[in-house]
Amino acid sequence: MEKYSRYYGVMIFVGIVLVTLVIGFFALLNPKIAEMTSINEQITSQQDRLTKLQLDKKTVEGKLKKMKDSLSTVKKRVYAPTVADLGSDSNDAVFYTLYNDLIEMIRTNSIKVKSMQYTYNPEDDDFVKYGGADYFVTEIDMELVSNYVNLGKFIESLHQYAYYLKIMDVEVTPYEKDKKILLTTMKLRLYASTAPEEEVQPTMPKA
Repeated sequence: MEKYSRYYGVMIFVGIVLVTLVIGFFALLNPKIAEMTSINEQITSQQDRLTKLQLDKKTVEGKLKKMKDSLSTVKKRVYAPTVADLGSDSNDAVFYTLYNDLIEMIRTNSIKVKSMQYTYNPEDDDFVKYGGADYFVTEIDMELVSNYVNLGKFIESLHQYAYYLKIMDVEVTPYEKDKKILLTTMKLRLYASTAPEEEVQPTMPKA
């Protein structure tokens, strides 16, 4: 054993160095571990929130589909403009009441309009194909910004609207930076009779 005694000092020094390195390593590692734990907790929280938002989205989409289907089958009267409206050559004048009502429903439900485009008398519509000159149709393509609740209320307003309209398509996409905000593209059609309300109560054409 005596022959190793001269190495004791070296071994003790090496041991102290190793202990110091281990302590230093853990001292450096602990903040990283705490940071990773915090990040994992944030990820778990965001995943839980995303799961809830996805469930909310599925619920809203289910309601939207149900309302859309009901709007497709519900029996409502077609809007008939007044004689004064029909006295104008402008298509917008014929649809003035319907436009106004639609904009009011959007405003009342705190929905922002990103864009709105119009197409008059789309050729694939049954009212255009079979109604002849008795009906006028406007297709509206809208991009809307809202939350889930207000979008649902807006769709419900369309469902309860007195005049016949048709929702052709609805696509809802959560905003990437804030999943509570929805970007919605909606295509719907508004219908009007070309005869004034005083003369005839319009009915839907038969294919």
